[in-house]
Order: sequence, then C-alpha cells, then structure tokens
Amino acid sequence: MTIVGSGDYRYERVPSWPKLPKYWSLGQPSDAAVNSKGEIFVVSRGDHPVSIWTADGDFLGSWGEGIFSATPHGIYIGPDDHVWIVDRDHHVAMEFTLEGKPLRTLGQKLSPSPTCTGKVVRARPFNMPTNLAIARNGDIFVADGYGNSKVHRFSADGRLILSWGRQGVGPGEFALVHNVWIDSRDRVLVCDDENDRLQIFDQNGNFIEQWKLANPSGLCVRDDVVYIAEIQPFPEESGGPGRGSVALFTLEGQLITRWIGTEGEARDALLGPHDLCVDENGNIYVCEARAHRISKFRKLS
Repeated sequence: MTIVGSGDYRYERVPSWPKLPKYWSLGQPSDAAVNSKGEIFVVSRGDHPVSIWTADGDFLGSWGEGIFSATPHGIYIGPDDHVWIVDRDHHVAMEFTLEGKPLRTLGQKLSPSPTCTGKVVRARPFNMPTNLAIARNGDIFVADGYGNSKVHRFSADGRLILSWGRQGVGPGEFALVHNVWIDSRDRVLVCDDENDRLQIFDQNGNFIEQWKLANPSGLCVRDDVVYIAEIQPFPEESGGPGRGSVALFTLEGQLITRWIGTEGEARDALLGPHDLCVDENGNIYVCEARAHRISKFRKLS
C-alpha cells in the first residue's frame, strides 16, 4: 500500500472507495462534506447529484435528481446539519435538509449578474458561484467565482451585507474565486485559483496575507489544519497534465506536508483533485474530477 504525507500526517489510500451499488454511477464528483454523524455527502455531475455514504464507503442514499444544472459545484454542511449546494450554472446557492427537502435559495436561478470586470465593480450575486462557508455567528460567505471575481457576505437570514473583490492580481483581487472557508480565528480563506494563491481576509473584506500555492481548488479546515487540493497540471516529465497535489498547512501558513500524484508509487493517487473534506478521524476524501472518482486517504496513527 502506498503511503503518502509525512510525520504525524501520513496516509494510505483506501482501495475502491466508495462501494458503488450495482448498475449505479457516481458521475463526476465535484465536492464532498461531512455531517455531524460522520456521513459523507458527495455532490456529483451525473444522474445522482447528491449521494450519502458511510465512512466505510457503504451507500446510504441519494437525492437531488432534476433540481440542479449539469454542473453543481460545491457542497457545505453547516453546524445545523443543513446541506448547502452551490450550483454554478444556475447561479444560486441552495439550502436543504439532510433528506433533500429544499429550504431556501440565495440568488436568482438562471439569472446571472453582469460579469464583474475592472470597470464593473458592484456586480450583484451571482455569476457562476463556486462554494460557500458559514461563520460562527451564522453569516454566510459565498465565493462568486467564474463570472464574478467576488466574495459575498450574507447575514444568517440571507440579507446581503457586503461584497468585495474584482479581477486582477493585487491584494483583494481575484482570478477565479474557487472556494472559501472560515477558520477558528474568524478569518476568511479564499482560493484564488488562477492567481496560484490563497488570500486571507477579515470578515469585512480587509486583506491580511496570502500564501503561494499551485491552482488551489479545494479547501477545508479541521482542527486548525488547512487542507488544500491543488489541481495544477504538471509537465510531462512529472507525469503529464491532469495531476495535482494535496497540501496541509498550519493556520500560520507553515507547510505540514504535501504529496503529488506523480511521486513514485503514488502516480495513480491523484488525478485533478477538485475538492476535499476531512472527517473527525482525520481521514481525507478527495474528489478527483478528471478521474471521475473519490479517493479516501486513511490517516495512519
């Protein structure tokens, strides 16, 4: 079994996770999240948009058929166990119960705002949003990433409080806002994908610092460890395009470990890691969009 990572953060890949039912297709997994029971929710582009699995990979159920566009992008499970799906091409963020009952929608379905350019700064939500995260006070932060270069902050009841960002390469400017998370210091971490960096802000949109990365796509913070999926393609001598890496950092931005899908026996470990989540035992679930699969990396004690 191939071992990846280093030090206290070493992992082995679990073969054939999850256990797909007969004649059942996962589709292209885009993102995953864990609820309070330790169940893994996966949002996919295929016949079964939201599927639920045990940590061992046993199938529990699915829902969402006929609700989303062909490209649901992000999933987030809040402290109340409500499931949020960010639908890129429908331009909305939708809240559901664990069973898939719709509760509310942020944004107007199939009604994108004007694209946010250098000349259009006050673009309303949303234009091809990607993901969201919820702060401890209940405020909702949405990455409005492909069409708008913005982060939007909503109150817990869905009122837009503020927006920040525009196209560019400077602090507070973005080239594809691909993901967002709130850490234990109440900072807003933003994957600025095509600028190859993670930008960090306070909740009022004031820039704090940035970390240099490689096309950061997926983002999760658990127990003050920042987990990042880097979807960067590598040159042919490193295994060809489509490979990527998983990197772990402290909250101070110190690299804990990183493994690349082209290193030695791990050549098949990662194929275009798009997003990831981490369960209470430290196991990592990586959605490999280009491989149409999910890889579970079991944390070794």
